[in-house]
Amino acid sequence: MKSYYEIFGIQPDATSEAVTAAYQRLQAQYQAERIRGLDEDIQRVARQRVQELEQAYAVLNDPQSRQEYDRTHGFGQPETPAAAPVAHAAQNQHGLSPRERWYAVGGVVLALLLIGVVWMLTDRTELPSVGEMNRRAPDISLPTLAGDELRLSDYRGQVVLVNFWGTWCEPCIRETPALQAAYTELKDQGLVIVGVNLTDDEIRQGNSLEDVQAFVDQFQVSYPIALDMEGEATRAFRVFPLPTSFFIDPAGNIRFVRVSEITADEVTVLFEELQAEATAQR
Repeated sequence: MKSYYEIFGIQPDATSEAVTAAYQRLQAQYQAERIRGLDEDIQRVARQRVQELEQAYAVLNDPQSRQEYDRTHGFGQPETPAAAPVAHAAQNQHGLSPRERWYAVGGVVLALLLIGVVWMLTDRTELPSVGEMNRRAPDISLPTLAGDELRLSDYRGQVVLVNFWGTWCEPCIRETPALQAAYTELKDQGLVIVGVNLTDDEIRQGNSLEDVQAFVDQFQVSYPIALDMEGEATRAFRVFPLPTSFFIDPAGNIRFVRVSEITADEVTVLFEELQAEATAQR
């Protein structure tokens, strides 16, 4: 089960400003207009992701709740100066009664327990992540990291996997070797993989094309990398979380959507299904 810090992609010692910035960035990926019209299973996943974000932010944005969360989950926090508890105790003596203090502490603990239960019930690993659909793929045209232009319609007649990713995205980092392995194995059988980097988000986070290139070099990625400089492809495909992979059949229709990290085996299974279907229709 991921911690709230892992959900936001931040360190346990992150400032409150960093917590808010991470929350706002992730929340933007689940905007209603991005998921409207998608398969109901995918929309349900998105709603559950939003619930996770809200739960995590409610705790991390409140100093007392965050301190209790850190304590119960083993995240070290700097010790409070010795004088602080005394001052706090003095304040309580003139404010809340012992019973009121007990209720207050008990309420925080109960809230954290309830949040933990909800999190367990909505664990990412237990959510349906592959959705079926049948809608026309947007005909995007984007510059590539190699310096040329990529037009999706040029791959008509082949099975295409369009993978949206970012260098800061931990699941993207984990899945990239699997994508490259699948591409190496299946490209001669007709699989096309296009990696679409959310370059506009990269720039907002202070990253550059050199950082994107370094990522590609690190994992020896050989499939084309398109650069979504203005977010147009992200909007056209209605991408919400990262990574998200779209499987497009030879006729140019999106048939499967894989939300979150994908494996080489999943790529193989979905590719072979679409390839076999296309062969049977000839």
